[in-house]
Amino acid sequence: MATSHCVGFPRIGKFRELKKATEAYWRGDLDQSALMAEGKRLRSMHWRMQQDAGIDWVATGDFAWYDQMLNHSMMLGAIPHRFEGNIEGQADNLLDTQFRMARGRAPSGQAAAACEMTKWFDTNYHYIVPELHQGQTFRLTSRAVIEQTIEAQEQGFNAKPVLIGPLTWLWLGKVKGEPFDRLELLDELVTVYGQVLAELAETGAQWVQIDEPILALDLPQPWLQAFESVYNKLQTPAIKIMLATYFGGLQDATTTVANLPVEGLHIDLVRAPEQLLSELDRLPAYKTLSVGVIDGRNIWRSDLSAILEQLKPAREKLGERLWVSSSCSLLHVPVDLDSEERLDEETKSWLAFAVQKCEEIAALGKALSGDNSDKTRALVALSDTVACSRRASRRIHREEVQQKTDAITPELMQRHSPFAQRYSLQREKLKLPLFPTTTIGSFPQTKEIRRQRSLYRKQQLDRQEYLESMQQEIQATIKRQEALGLDVLVHGEAERNDMVEYFGEQLDGFAFTEYGWVQSYGSRCVKPPIIYGDISRPAPMTVDWSVFAQQQTSKVMKGMLTGPVTILRWSFPRDDVSQKTSCEQLALALREEVTDLEQAGIGVIQIDEPAIREGLPLRKADWPEYLDWAVNCFRLTAGGVQDDTQIHTHMCYSEFNDIIEYIAAMDADVITIETSRSDMQLLDAFEEFEYPNEIGPGVYDIHSPNVPEREWMKQLIKKAAEKIPPERLWVNPDCGLKTRDWPEVEEALTNMVQVARELRAEY
Repeated sequence: MATSHCVGFPRIGKFRELKKATEAYWRGDLDQSALMAEGKRLRSMHWRMQQDAGIDWVATGDFAWYDQMLNHSMMLGAIPHRFEGNIEGQADNLLDTQFRMARGRAPSGQAAAACEMTKWFDTNYHYIVPELHQGQTFRLTSRAVIEQTIEAQEQGFNAKPVLIGPLTWLWLGKVKGEPFDRLELLDELVTVYGQVLAELAETGAQWVQIDEPILALDLPQPWLQAFESVYNKLQTPAIKIMLATYFGGLQDATTTVANLPVEGLHIDLVRAPEQLLSELDRLPAYKTLSVGVIDGRNIWRSDLSAILEQLKPAREKLGERLWVSSSCSLLHVPVDLDSEERLDEETKSWLAFAVQKCEEIAALGKALSGDNSDKTRALVALSDTVACSRRASRRIHREEVQQKTDAITPELMQRHSPFAQRYSLQREKLKLPLFPTTTIGSFPQTKEIRRQRSLYRKQQLDRQEYLESMQQEIQATIKRQEALGLDVLVHGEAERNDMVEYFGEQLDGFAFTEYGWVQSYGSRCVKPPIIYGDISRPAPMTVDWSVFAQQQTSKVMKGMLTGPVTILRWSFPRDDVSQKTSCEQLALALREEVTDLEQAGIGVIQIDEPAIREGLPLRKADWPEYLDWAVNCFRLTAGGVQDDTQIHTHMCYSEFNDIIEYIAAMDADVITIETSRSDMQLLDAFEEFEYPNEIGPGVYDIHSPNVPEREWMKQLIKKAAEKIPPERLWVNPDCGLKTRDWPEVEEALTNMVQVARELRAEY
């Protein structure tokens, strides 16, 4: 029998129940016992979904109140000193401590600067970065994974606990204070992991999955060598270890991993199908091989017949030692397709969310075991039908779009003049002061805004009434900004549900869900659009809103767009064409929007690309190809404007050191970036490279409800001015303000504007 198992499951709930309960707890509308009860209910429901789908082993320990990496920091007692207090043995303090680490504030405990947050490999999921310092000690502090495994077992589920491996946790951590070799911490770290494995064994768990996705990276040799010593120390006859890798192939780590003293190995055959035969050649006779053949990061139904054909060599060689699963955790896809009513039947038939992917995994396991039941045969037959339907659909390919893409030339990607000439023209036109102040684009999406949008979607509000209500919100937002004294205004994006979905809804080639929510970070969820076909722009998308906003003020008004790479990365992309092709189609559509904004009198246009580094391949050898087309797509979007039109872009939570020349090649007149959580350290790359254009380093963290102090922001800007000439510095928050409330926003921006004014007098 081939075994089916779940690598990881979404935790937010089919209808974002976890988000709603957690935010209610933060507001004080729900006490901790009620929050804990909701978490327990969701875990039980998700285990039941996996089991009902036919999965043999459900995942435990993949539940998190905020983030799984943060769970492991709590498990290891890796709690920065500013959050410490009387936490040992007190569950309520442990919960609020992790919320303070994640967002700077919780219902109990002192507010403090939140820990840094960044992207999980090349996904749009964010994790809380562990803070490491020399001589750091670890101790088993949180037993959540153990408790949840017992919880699942008591409910009758075959539980396979999931841990993030010690080397991955350590690699993703960030050194604070004096630099040192992080591997110095490994021995004590592994000791705590050994305790966790021992306690999991005592629960009766037979297998534990330990995720080491850093094996898909170009690891330094000392780190690769460390795997042998770590897993020699962790091996125990009491529990079997399934070492899980994903997001890419093992490549140079293949031999090392094959020889590790673990009982099982999980590999990603969606991202790296070529590694199956090499792993079969090297796998010792006692080891189990788990193959990730169902895409854990996209929503297309799998071609089960093709997968069964692919796995024939593995089935013949391994027999019962063959396990099947998704390529990675299903955290990156929505929970269940069955509730979707917004999708047309044809598109819906092409899709599979987490529950349906579990059904596919289970069907593969049964088919590989010789099960010829009606249910198994029906699922395989359905996948065959769907594959034929997509290939034959006339909705997918449009000749006129492909002709435009084929006509792209290098000249379309060039601004008329170099930055130095544009800079002078823009200064003369815009007449902005030193340290000009602005925001990233969005302002708070209040309950009233969301209510109006909901009524409009339900057709309980006609279009004219909706437009008038949004215009009133825009007018109010502009008045607030004028009162605050900001130099470059934005219209606030009241009319936008999401920075990607809003554009996708107005472009051909996209489909949309009603409940297709995916966790981005903490309680923040997004609903990615689905790119199913060739992309074009039927009509202007933002021009009327921007023109209306400019008419309300004499100050400079920014037009706001999401860039092609970010729309692509934050959607579920097609899997039948290259991502480059889809991105070029997006760039051409957005180029039309940019030139229409300019012709309508909008002189500053921001094209956000927060996902451009996120899309970077994990192996450096693959970087140039991706970066070339990603940068060219941005330049294609922006290249049609005149020299005195100022193009901005925004990026957040990105390390720029290793791609700074490509960031410069984008040739945006102004780039705004996240730097507040990193204490301006991210500017080092711009200083060392001598980045020539203007920069707005974010001076406060919008993901925390804490209002920044003036002196703190002033010191950050002064640090920035040591690295970047003051005449090229902008002052702004580090991201959009959509998720914040107006009182904290106004207080924070008041402080920010005052600091900019004080600095103008000093420089």
